[in-house]
Amino acid sequence: MRDILQSIHLFLSSVPFRWLFLLVFSFLLAFLSTKVIGRIAAKLRILDHPNERKIHKKAIPLLGGLAIYVSFVITIFLNFSFSIELKGVIIGGTIILIIGLIDDIKHISATWKLISQVLASSILILYGVKLSFLPSTWWGNAGEVLLTVIWVVGITNAVNFFDGMDGLATGLTAIGSLSFFIVALITGQQYLGFLTIALAGSCLGFLKFNFKPASIFLGDAGSTFLGFTLAGIAVMGNWAKDNPKVALSLPIIILSVLIFDMIYITIARVWDGRVRSFKEWIEYTGKDHLHHRLVTLGFNETQTVLLIYLIAACLGISGINLKASEDLRVYLEFIQAFFIFTIIVILMISGSKALKNTK
Repeated sequence: MRDILQSIHLFLSSVPFRWLFLLVFSFLLAFLSTKVIGRIAAKLRILDHPNERKIHKKAIPLLGGLAIYVSFVITIFLNFSFSIELKGVIIGGTIILIIGLIDDIKHISATWKLISQVLASSILILYGVKLSFLPSTWWGNAGEVLLTVIWVVGITNAVNFFDGMDGLATGLTAIGSLSFFIVALITGQQYLGFLTIALAGSCLGFLKFNFKPASIFLGDAGSTFLGFTLAGIAVMGNWAKDNPKVALSLPIIILSVLIFDMIYITIARVWDGRVRSFKEWIEYTGKDHLHHRLVTLGFNETQTVLLIYLIAACLGISGINLKASEDLRVYLEFIQAFFIFTIIVILMISGSKALKNTK
């Protein structure tokens, strides 16, 4: 067995475009794993049943997040490139996944899910994945720990909240991962590059079955695992040694769709009196997220998902531009302009349909 693993390691080391191999490998592994796990979920009756706050009309197998997890972890393991921080992301993500699986099968309270997320965040911090921008004092260290926990828990739940339409949370995670991957390449962060490309490939392999019409869902296990891993990557990255403003703003810009939705719905719910305590906030469920509001405005589900993809991609490019060279920035600006005009086309198509319906 050891000889086989060593042979795999030597092969990977010899691949000229190692990141491309990891992308394809994780994609194929997630693709195959999703088929197998989807059948297991259906046979065990682990299904997401429709109700008044859900869009789908029939029971759909859950446990899709387990396929992404399996692909991601195996790809990272066979890559044989580890760091202390990477181990923290894997261990913390495993805890999040296990709690999510229990919730998908038996359902547990939001309070216990929050406790598990804080615990997983603490493991990240113990392995050195922590925000670092305050003075090296006791209050500075305490502040960084607190802000790290808030960030990780916030992004974890933000991705979970976006798991309300086929392919939305998975696609957003893939876009965020690819954006972080490009920045990792530019800044020479090898470990982070392997981590992000494995996550992106796993998401894209699963997306084939999760995009509308979805034949399998992420489940809470998958959406919270993806959110936790994205949050860990954002903190783990050394985005700008000589510029703390860039280091802090880059991950915020790349993940700003998730952050915006979280902040907006929180303010709206408190303002309207729908949420009056922290317990109510973590337990509240409703159709007031960005994707729900776009459907209310007349977009169909596919248009809504693609529109949010494009917005996230534009913001991802904005984040990349903070570290891109002048030549690369020119190409990225053209790509960003193309995405913006594609957004306009979607808006115009939706508007023309609405105009026809009023006649």
